[in-house]
Amino acid sequence: QVQLVESGGGLVQAGGSLRLSCAASGRTLRSYDVGWFRQAPGHEREFVAIIRLIDGNTKYADSVRGRFTISRANASNTIYLQMNSLKPDDTAVYYCAARVRSLANPEFSRSYDSWGQGTQVTVSS
Repeated sequence: QVQLVESGGGLVQAGGSLRLSCAASGRTLRSYDVGWFRQAPGHEREFVAIIRLIDGNTKYADSVRGRFTISRANASNTIYLQMNSLKPDDTAVYYCAARVRSLANPEFSRSYDSWGQGTQVTVSS
């Protein structure tokens, strides 16, 4: 297990930007995948993005591709989600999650064994 703490959420107008951070402790993440998920009221938890830390390979949900970027700070266990061109539909609680490097579909939340507590992102019109 690894401990994850999200930060950076807040209120932003449509078209604006936010950068979420996920700080990890308890384990080195070299052989881990770290993903971002989100959940809005009345909706299922939704995959957003993943980074495979062994090589930096990334994958994005269709709904955010081209607007969001997942990355890792150099020489640290901090993972970022840069969110640009935000839309009201992006409003949700955002969670980071970690798993040991896996071939499992990154959209499957059950494949992740560590989760943060979430950070609220609200996009107003």
